[in-house]
Amino acid sequence: MTVTKNLKPTGLAALAASSLLALAACSPAAPGVTTSSSSSAQSATDSANITASASPTPSPGTSATVGNIVAGFPETLIPAMPGATVISSSFDKTAAPATVALVGSVAAPTAAVVDFYAKHLEGLGFKAVPGDAVGAVASKDFVRNGTETVNVAVVEAAGVSTFTIGANVAVESAK
Repeated sequence: MTVTKNLKPTGLAALAASSLLALAACSPAAPGVTTSSSSSAQSATDSANITASASPTPSPGTSATVGNIVAGFPETLIPAMPGATVISSSFDKTAAPATVALVGSVAAPTAAVVDFYAKHLEGLGFKAVPGDAVGAVASKDFVRNGTETVNVAVVEAAGVSTFTIGANVAVESAK
């Protein structure tokens, strides 16, 4: 994936959202979803063989929202950076480990975003893992107790940094 320096904040939001969707696509298919598989020459009409169950009912401990911090979000663990606009947030406390995600943007350089979250996470006992980027994207990983992880990824364009923070932590840590 190539990221150009001409992305506008809305383009960055779309980039961040598509990154989250790509991660979601890596998870197993929902129960009741089946697909037929055959050769790559399968016709478009064969796509009708794909069936899906009714929309899943949200789990009582899972929540997500766009444009806000979702109710129950563990802001002590992952706070919104001062001055940041929240693009989306999600929280699943039913999973073990619990999963937490925050996407936001702020008029600050990439280094300031990474530094803010590094200081915050280190104050909570997380240790930075070596490495500061994945390709051209600033990306910093943190680990605590050998099992809890947090990733901070930041893309900057036109003085606006769009960041995505994903955490997998013990349920008791996500409060």
